Amino acid sequence: MSGKKIFPLHPARPELLCWGCDRYCRATDMACGNGSDRTQHPCELFGEDWASFGLDAPQTVTQDGRDGPDAQDERKPPCRH
Repeated sequence: MSGKKIFPLHPARPELLCWGCDRYCRATDMACGNGSDRTQHPCELFGEDWASFGLDAPQTVTQDGRDGPDAQDERKPPCRH
């Protein structure tokens, strides 16, 4: 079994932890000294669909054969706000 922790894509309460390193310290008790404030989870910064864009995003091809950013725009979920 590997000692590497799995990074959660959609944590239930991301504001309770610091996401700056693999220790996942509580926001009120940061042990790593990663600064004066906690590092936010990507879903707090970029929204719920944060994993659908960027370097690790899955590549999709639309029915007309397009791929890349134009194809990804068509599959974005509606905003929940």
